Amino acid sequence: MFEEEMNNFIKLWLCITISLCYCHSIGKTKIIPKGTARLLCFLPVISFFLVVPLNLSSLHLGGITAFFITWLASFKLLLFAFGKGPLLPPMSRSLPRFLAVACLPIKIQQNQPLNARNGHQTVTNYAIKILLFALLVHVYDYSDHIHPVIMLVLYSFHVYVLLEMVLALVAAMAKALLGLELEKQFDEPYLSTSLQDFWGRRWNVMATSILRPTVYEPVRDTAACFVGRKWAPIPAVFGTFFVSGVMHELIFYYLGRVSPTWEIMSFFLLHATCLTAEIAVKKAVVGVKWRLPRAVSGPLTVGFVLFTGYWLFFPLLLRCRADERALEEYAAVGVFVRKILVCLLRL
Repeated sequence: MFEEEMNNFIKLWLCITISLCYCHSIGKTKIIPKGTARLLCFLPVISFFLVVPLNLSSLHLGGITAFFITWLASFKLLLFAFGKGPLLPPMSRSLPRFLAVACLPIKIQQNQPLNARNGHQTVTNYAIKILLFALLVHVYDYSDHIHPVIMLVLYSFHVYVLLEMVLALVAAMAKALLGLELEKQFDEPYLSTSLQDFWGRRWNVMATSILRPTVYEPVRDTAACFVGRKWAPIPAVFGTFFVSGVMHELIFYYLGRVSPTWEIMSFFLLHATCLTAEIAVKKAVVGVKWRLPRAVSGPLTVGFVLFTGYWLFFPLLLRCRADERALEEYAAVGVFVRKILVCLLRL
């Protein structure tokens, strides 16, 4: 079963690569100008990207493909169609770089060489998280004897570390192949001191960086005509969180094949409401230097994210049997790896 899923995964990604090569050739030609004409050429590819995850049943492979391709790659192509975004030159001049930036959640670091000490700290940080993740998988065997609140914290840690490890592994591969310095995808979100800090600078920076030019900036510029530049960020934040909610609902449909209950959308709209309130308060008291101490604002922020996740986010994961399916897939991967090692030893 796992071998069949892997074969299907490889075939789909081959089709994705061919589709992106087509988009690269369209982008390089001068016959089709940027704008509506180029967008019409890209629409068949974007439509194909919408149905790709439906051909995968695996929680991890399907989730990765949905996030990388259906969300990020589609949005990057929309920007590319109108002469914007990360796929513009110099990326579009090199097909390998174009493919890497298009289908992977990476962002090239501009004029910021990596400090050797920081690189060592990053490796140590990931090593610790991998060890903790391995321990966490074994802890699930005793979930019946663990308090639900503690399980909430463990599930939250699981989602965070899994996402960070997958994105870091992809970034490391891209860096090795392309020889480019890449920006971090996460920046220790558990150290957030506000919702603005959490969503804007620390959590899944790749999603934030693609939502900013595709949703936030166009809505902000349009809203500025009606409410002024000072308050335009508020409708822009709502629009951004709404689109993020839609994309998360779509990804959860791919994962569970269940009709949407809109709990995920409610989660993002609730955070949009709280974040806009936070922005409004900051604008109203501009010039006032008083703020909550980090020792207070940090736990409040992380606690709010955990509580709302437990209330609106994780129930759908459990209905999709994400915890059980994840453990089954880890076991299948272990069996698959052992088979490969046995074959190698026999050579």
